[in-house]
Amino acid sequence: MSFLAIDRLFCGCPRFGRKFINTSRALTSGLWRTMIEQSDETAESGGKHRTELGYSTCFGFHLHRCNASLVYVARRRYSTYEKTSTQILSKLFPQTSTEPNDEESRERRKREEEEETREMERAWKRMKLGIGLVGIGGILFSFWAIYYFGKPSLDDQGNEVIDEFSELPLTQQYMARTWKSVNHFQRFIQEPSSQKLLPEPLQAPYVQPAYTLVLEIKDVLIHPDWTYETGWRFKKRPGVDVFLRECAKYFEIVVYTAEQGITVFPLLDALDPNGFIMYRLVRDSTHFVGGHHVKNLDNLNRDLKRVVVVDWDKNSTKFHPSNCFSIPRWTGNDNDTTLYDLASFLSVLGTSEIDDVREVLQYYNQFSDSISQFRENQRKLSEQMQADELDRNSKSKPIVKNWTRGFIKH
Repeated sequence: MSFLAIDRLFCGCPRFGRKFINTSRALTSGLWRTMIEQSDETAESGGKHRTELGYSTCFGFHLHRCNASLVYVARRRYSTYEKTSTQILSKLFPQTSTEPNDEESRERRKREEEEETREMERAWKRMKLGIGLVGIGGILFSFWAIYYFGKPSLDDQGNEVIDEFSELPLTQQYMARTWKSVNHFQRFIQEPSSQKLLPEPLQAPYVQPAYTLVLEIKDVLIHPDWTYETGWRFKKRPGVDVFLRECAKYFEIVVYTAEQGITVFPLLDALDPNGFIMYRLVRDSTHFVGGHHVKNLDNLNRDLKRVVVVDWDKNSTKFHPSNCFSIPRWTGNDNDTTLYDLASFLSVLGTSEIDDVREVLQYYNQFSDSISQFRENQRKLSEQMQADELDRNSKSKPIVKNWTRGFIKH
């Protein structure tokens, strides 16, 4: 059997390979033991013959030296293997230990246990030292933060500015100002950067669209993709140009996203070269609540009766679910037609002159797929209109009436 066949046998049958290796180890250890015993006997008999014959030949002398060397190497390897195996088994299973229970062995075990104990004590001391240093660093940082954020403000001449905490004791002043700074930083993270995210509606002679359309950019208009070869790339959703052009006829288009502005602004410049998107709102315009960046429509400075939000994440619009029109999240497939259907829906909504769009949106939000339901309603409406048209055409007027009316006119 060739080495390639043996290798295939071991790779195909790992269980057989393990059994073969274990058996080989057992046979090898037994072979070493037998060789050592035979070598010992040979060495003893060689010693007797050496005494009797006195090394009669040079060949016998070299044979004895080779035999003795073999005995030494074999005994050393076997004793090392046996010692290592015995130590491992003794540590894992102390009850099966075969080491001699003499005074020297007990002293050795005692020294090893003491060394392990001392090493554990040193590790514990190092850990306590590290914890202490971290604690001292935290205390020093806290004192520095209280001093830095709690000191009174200074004017241009270097004089202290009187505030609402100036009459308190010095310690309370610093603590109160520090707490105010912490609350201000927390509100800066959680709340929008402005209470009015959009300017006032346009006045005549400028034209202000009747409705406001709020769009999410990620996985609605574009899809981000990352690979080792290209890094980050952004894929344009099919129908974006048609969608923006049609919606701009009836809506004031606003992109409102939780992404950073440094990423969004260049993408929108490339996505919308015609300027259909009127305003851009990014992460600093959102509320951070419960681990989610939420779009607060109360800060849009627009009438919520005429605001439509298109998004796939309901957590981002949980403050105003009645204004949201949910669509499936786009994952980058090229045969997607959602934006075409969405443009049809918004065009119908914009031309209907509905006073409160939330009633229509709440109706469609009760379905799992709002777009599919809109397509089904449009199909039924088209069939009904065709049926009405056929019904009107089938009701022809009487010939006599037509003839009489024409005769009277002449």
